[in-house]
Amino acid sequence: MSDVILQMEHIDKSFDGKTILKDFNLEIGRNEFVTLLGPSGCGKSTILRIIGGFVNPDRGRVLFEGKDITSLPPEKRNVNTVFQKYSLFPHMNVAQNIAFGLKLKKKSNDYIKDKISYALKLVNLEGYEKRDTRSLSGGQQQRVAIARAIVNEPEVLLLDEPLGALDLKLRHDMQRELIKIKKEVGITFLYVTHDQEEALMMSDRIIVMNKGIIQQAGDSKSIYDEPQNAFVADFIGESNIIDAVMVRDLLVNIQGVDFPCVDTGFGENNPVDVVIRPEDLEIVEMGQGYLDGLVISVIFKGAYYEIKVRVDDYEWMIQSVNPAPVGETVGLTILPDNIQIMHKPVSADEEVVRDE
Repeated sequence: MSDVILQMEHIDKSFDGKTILKDFNLEIGRNEFVTLLGPSGCGKSTILRIIGGFVNPDRGRVLFEGKDITSLPPEKRNVNTVFQKYSLFPHMNVAQNIAFGLKLKKKSNDYIKDKISYALKLVNLEGYEKRDTRSLSGGQQQRVAIARAIVNEPEVLLLDEPLGALDLKLRHDMQRELIKIKKEVGITFLYVTHDQEEALMMSDRIIVMNKGIIQQAGDSKSIYDEPQNAFVADFIGESNIIDAVMVRDLLVNIQGVDFPCVDTGFGENNPVDVVIRPEDLEIVEMGQGYLDGLVISVIFKGAYYEIKVRVDDYEWMIQSVNPAPVGETVGLTILPDNIQIMHKPVSADEEVVRDE
């Protein structure tokens, strides 16, 4: 990666004898919006705390612009953190909260005044300088927390599930605000979330994690369209994941039926995992597709219908704008390009995490 601003090299970290990160390595490019995505307990927040200087690694080092900052305290690092709990000072108004870090740095009053004005304009809170932070909505408090971080001019902004406490509509509004802010201030964002939709919408690059290990890294499209293992496919969006056999290059057997596909290099008659997105399956008349199955449920989701079709002992999920009657036998078909073939997992770290 060119113009790397931040590196984590061979990081180990354990808490109470439990390994959270083991030989973890990561590079972040300047001005990237990178999202760490994964289930609770996979190590995302620990990574942010190590970078921010709030937690010391057991082994390894953190480099900022090539310089080792592993032992530096948080205030000596050119990074700022925005947490899910906004940590605003309740006895200070909006302007005083934003100015707190600048006063510690002994900046002039005129400088602080200009910075407050700039930050409030950036987060759409002009005129809120004297407001009591306790009187603000959750979204407004979040904006103040972001403004407080930005006025310190960090080169890297760490955001640890900052929108998790907001309702759905407000969270979507703040997602768009963060993208706008990122473009305007031109700094590096390292964002932690377990919300797949949030990661896909906002990120230049997504790091999918499980059990302290990077499962896949890439842009939103490659992560969604070309998952490298069943964990990624299952965690990013909805997926049909089913055991299959790779007959030979360009041909896979699913539920006893041969399907043409575009994958090669999996050998002959080898067990594989097949991933098919629900929106890529098409319902046709019985006998007109590759498989026939019974429609067992239809749920209206607003933009589409979620349809489940049972074929033998497997329930296929389909997303379609056209419903099919429950109890009807239908056919299923799919284009070869939409069948993703993956090797069977070779370690526990690649096993699929199912919803608990």
